[in-house]
Amino acid sequence: MDALVTGALVGFSIAVPVCPVGLLCIRRSLSDGRLAGFVTGMGAAAADTLYGLAAAFSLTALTNFLVDHRTSFQLCGGLFMLGLGVATLRSRPAASAADRPAHHPGVAFASAFTITATNPMTVLAFIGILAGLSHTAFDTFSSLRLVLGVFLGSAAWWLILSNGAAHFSRKLQSGGFRALNLIAGTGIVLIALWQLAQLALCLG
Repeated sequence: MDALVTGALVGFSIAVPVCPVGLLCIRRSLSDGRLAGFVTGMGAAAADTLYGLAAAFSLTALTNFLVDHRTSFQLCGGLFMLGLGVATLRSRPAASAADRPAHHPGVAFASAFTITATNPMTVLAFIGILAGLSHTAFDTFSSLRLVLGVFLGSAAWWLILSNGAAHFSRKLQSGGFRALNLIAGTGIVLIALWQLAQLALCLG
């Protein structure tokens, strides 16, 4: 199979599972528009591409650093998600679409990148998936196409998700956005607590 297609399948499959970034993408697409949701997803796509680059080119030093410091990443990521989830729960829906404060693209991108990059499961997933492709000989050009495919596959999912969620934004009233904040915030908090609990068990 072509390296670009292989990479796209890897990137898409890793991006699809429900995760904090997915909840953020849906919430921001509904409340701030599809662009805000898509930019949020692109933060995750950038982190996926970074890890895909490390795995595809066997960047041992970077991979070992990420694995060796996964406890610190897990702690920072869990605390960051916990704070983000609480902030989402406390946010109040605006009275009208014009009154809704838009997320700055840089903040939307950075928050998603941080969540994805500090999740140790991301790098382990890439190492595991690409290890299964170790029997395939990739030269430098093919490896670059593989990484590009990871980015395009991940970006495709976020484009689909943000556009799909934004399609329903006009049907939501104030009560709907309040429920959306509750669902998204609760989901992010639960995932954060699960990640911190896993860390506590490992250290205990």
